[in-house]
Amino acid sequence: ATYDLVIIGTGPGGYVCAVRAAQLGMKVAVVEKNPTLGGTCLNVGCMPSKALLHASEMFEEAGHSFAKMGVAVPPPKLDLPSMMDFKQQGIDGNVKGVDFLMKKNRIDVIRGTGRILGAGKVEVTSGEGKALVETKNIVIATGSDIARLRGIEIDEKRIVSSTGALSLDRVPGKLLIVGAGVIGLELGSVWHRLGAQVTVVEFLDRILPGMDGEIAKQFQRILEKQGFAFRLGAKVTGVDTSGRTLAAKVEPASGGSAETIDADVVLVCIGRVPYTDGLGLKEAGIAVDDRGRVQIDAHFSTNVKGVFAIGDVVAGPMLAHKAEDEGVACAEIIAGQAGHVNYDVIPAVVYTTPEVSSVGKTEEELKQAGINYTVGKFPFTANGRSKVNQTTDGFVKILADAKTDRVVGVHIIGREAGEMIHEAAVLMEFGGSAEDLARTCHAHPTRSEAIKEAALAVGKRAIHM
Repeated sequence: ATYDLVIIGTGPGGYVCAVRAAQLGMKVAVVEKNPTLGGTCLNVGCMPSKALLHASEMFEEAGHSFAKMGVAVPPPKLDLPSMMDFKQQGIDGNVKGVDFLMKKNRIDVIRGTGRILGAGKVEVTSGEGKALVETKNIVIATGSDIARLRGIEIDEKRIVSSTGALSLDRVPGKLLIVGAGVIGLELGSVWHRLGAQVTVVEFLDRILPGMDGEIAKQFQRILEKQGFAFRLGAKVTGVDTSGRTLAAKVEPASGGSAETIDADVVLVCIGRVPYTDGLGLKEAGIAVDDRGRVQIDAHFSTNVKGVFAIGDVVAGPMLAHKAEDEGVACAEIIAGQAGHVNYDVIPAVVYTTPEVSSVGKTEEELKQAGINYTVGKFPFTANGRSKVNQTTDGFVKILADAKTDRVVGVHIIGREAGEMIHEAAVLMEFGGSAEDLARTCHAHPTRSEAIKEAALAVGKRAIHM
């Protein structure tokens, strides 16, 4: 049987692309090498980490916040195996959901490792041997893998990646995290709440590279108040594993004398790299860039006709929702429609407590591009709902084009910031102005009123400040 489309990889990019293609009437198959569908995100990434973030936040609240609200409970006891079981139930539910979507949309699931032999030909290797699958179109959706540090061997027991950090069998006394990006700060939050002492080493002189600088500074202060220790402008050059505890060698990024930091567990999360192992790109003549990403044009097409690529394996932010949007657009383009992704409006969220979210440009990016802009800010300390809940950390910042008042960036640090960013995304999709947002009635009392007030502040007319 010849397929209209074969997709290699069933993460958020691949499986969403498959569903959209099936909706458009194509005969579709997906190829997956792992025992479960859903890729990194559903199995060892976004979803399990959110389960542990939620559970550990509840643990933290019970231990520290209940009493002041008049809820008297004995100090909570951690049952880590049950917490891990809670996480696993979440994974299973999501993975079964993707299985169901494949059946519902009559998408064939081919188990094994895919290799592209050229246009229209995918070879799948499984325990049962090799099989050739013929197809009109191929989408590469193989995602990304953890980036490794030279000379530091990840064993997923004591020196772990995000994968191992989601499945530790005990709370480490001391956790050393290499890299102050989103994943490090989220996983650091989980284990810190459960009792670990957390130190974060970051090569740059700031946390959350790529996020708005002012947001990152305030966020760092909040995390330090929670008990995080940061070593910025520093690098881990080696980890001695011979002793009962690990000894990490930390040097200034600019060079200089090393110090040793002891740790029970070292978590390496310095980013992710495109995953193309065994795909046969070179032999098939499919071009990659200097960072190993599959090169595509504006229509997700590689240089080999009929072969497309989406998600973490191509350029752009390595975010599940970016991959999903590309999957939909790519399927529509293959079906002869006009699929499109607006890369200026892709939200990003850090799921710590408080959360950090952003969409559009940062102040640094606007300065670099020479765009004149106005800023409106509003703190949650002046937001009624945040005040009565006594969760007033953070603020909203709106950046608008000085000439047109069009909103070009929104940055939020605060409780539920991840849920609040989307009204900004919708506004920006419609090219809306700060005044449009300021004149939109917001329900009272909600945290979202802080967004309206920040929009008013762009025109220097915030009411509650």
